[in-house]
Amino acid sequence: MNPNTDNRIILTLDAGGTNFVFSAIQSNIAIVEPIRLPAEAHNLDLCLGNIISGFKQVNEAVRGKACAISFAFPGPADYEKGIIGNLPNFEAFNGNIPLGPILEHKFGLPVFINNDGNLFAYGEALSGFLPDVNRRIIDAGGIKQYKNLIGLTLGTGFGGGIVLNKTLVIGDSGCGAEVHNSLNKFNSDWNAEESISTRSIQRVYCEIAKIPFNNSIMPKDISDIAGSIIEGNKEAAIEAFRQFGEALGSSIANIITLIDGIVVLGGGITSAWDYFSPALFKEINRNYFHFTGSANDRLSFKVFDLEESSQFKTFAMGEVQKISIPGIDKEIEFDSMPRTGIGVSKLGASHAIALGAYTFALQQLDNK
Repeated sequence: MNPNTDNRIILTLDAGGTNFVFSAIQSNIAIVEPIRLPAEAHNLDLCLGNIISGFKQVNEAVRGKACAISFAFPGPADYEKGIIGNLPNFEAFNGNIPLGPILEHKFGLPVFINNDGNLFAYGEALSGFLPDVNRRIIDAGGIKQYKNLIGLTLGTGFGGGIVLNKTLVIGDSGCGAEVHNSLNKFNSDWNAEESISTRSIQRVYCEIAKIPFNNSIMPKDISDIAGSIIEGNKEAAIEAFRQFGEALGSSIANIITLIDGIVVLGGGITSAWDYFSPALFKEINRNYFHFTGSANDRLSFKVFDLEESSQFKTFAMGEVQKISIPGIDKEIEFDSMPRTGIGVSKLGASHAIALGAYTFALQQLDNK
């Protein structure tokens, strides 16, 4: 199965809390104009009606027969059975709604639902960031190739997905990468998302600026304040992104300690990379200390900034050595530098999610 050349058509949906965007993908390319409908997230009948209407319009627009429906939807959920649980941003679905079976009955097609973090990671692993990094390594003259990827989405919340050697880690309960519930660097009573999200940047900015919390000041506004593009408290803006970067760095360090792979970041907040990445890498690269005071590296491998061209050459080349095999007239070439890297999605989160939904559907159809 190669998603770039596969001719099967999959109907997809980008399900936001405000709007639904429907499309259809064939050979990793959107083949219809997107259909946009309001989410109606607080009314089940209206919400379901728009989901069915959107898929019906897209299905009628494609030239050829669709093979499946595949899309991301918020959790908690039993994604395998298509049952959506209680959702804070989709009150319409409170009470466990069998969305998958409803759509299967309406359209007579297999329906695959997953969360956006999983599908973002899957899209980047098979069609985006991971193959691009591997190609750039070979082009630079390196020999190392990566098989594992952690995808993290930065926006209203903190989401994630893990792909190991082309296999998406879903987990026994559909909770394979619930990174938002990892430990918070600054407050052990909070989950990580309280310091890695839109509201965290807003909160810190307002605290430092000594103004009441204001959720209408968006991260883009705070980024523009940090860059002196618009007026505001520049010191507070810079500190808001510094704390965001430090918290994100702490979470990433813990994640890659368990999952040794490339990390790709997506979502709107990545546009402020220059403001939060220095703190991110400082946190990742700091030392741990033995109780006697001696310092140890926090991680067992080096972590490179893949957005920094001056670092990529070292990352790509590593430390290739040739060693002789005793008793045999033969040498082995290997790369002796354990390392990984962190970078920003070039596809964009929404497009990566759509490609992930497409590829996941193809894989599931092939496994039936």
